[in-house]
Amino acid sequence: MPQAKIPVLREHKPKMKTSRKIVLILILLFIVLFAVLFFRSSLSRITEIDFKGSLFTSEAELLKQSALHVGGQFFGTSTGEVEERLKEIKTIQSVHVDKQFPGIISINIKEYDTVAYEVGTDGSLLAILSNGTSVGVSNSGIAVEKPVLTSWKADDPYKAELCKILSDIPGEWTADISEIIPDPSPSFPDRIKMYTRSQFEVLTSVSLLAEKISYLNQVLETEEPGLVSMFEADTYVPFQPEEEGGAVENDTTQ
Repeated sequence: MPQAKIPVLREHKPKMKTSRKIVLILILLFIVLFAVLFFRSSLSRITEIDFKGSLFTSEAELLKQSALHVGGQFFGTSTGEVEERLKEIKTIQSVHVDKQFPGIISINIKEYDTVAYEVGTDGSLLAILSNGTSVGVSNSGIAVEKPVLTSWKADDPYKAELCKILSDIPGEWTADISEIIPDPSPSFPDRIKMYTRSQFEVLTSVSLLAEKISYLNQVLETEEPGLVSMFEADTYVPFQPEEEGGAVENDTTQ
């Protein structure tokens, strides 16, 4: 007779899938609960906003433009977004935002340099920045060594170009220039007339100023007051003494 096969009993291991799912769910619930509690706590809030380097824009305007406020979410806005918002202000050249947990945001602002001043239509003093922007300034913020731009139209393209050139010239080379006036001619539509604190009168053009400024400083340092013309050729003519008929108002038709 054939032997009957006896079934082999196998030992089944307990299944862990259900218990693992429960543990995973508990962990997720804990993470969610922790996140909710954290974002409702003071640790997730902005406690201090510190602006540095801003002369022409008030803190209230900076806060409004940045969309930040004390008590707001510290992680609610990226540093890049805040920087881009603030750079929309015309006086600001660059911005660096630094977040320091918990709650402190430091914002370092670099504004465009002041290259000159002008008097507004209402008689107020305006600072002209290197990008051509005009902005109100208090008397305490005036740099006396900067020239004053007179009789320039707001939309004059040569004015913006002049501001850029002035920002690239070392300050000690322009410190003696007191006033710059547009003085166009057929040959030089960007011609300008400058007056110095040392009583010189200077004729040149916006496009030639950077190239000729070193010659001007040589004349200012070595000669008596007179008329300096700086075009293709550079000339210097001293003013006549007053007893001989008064100072000569030389001009050039270039």
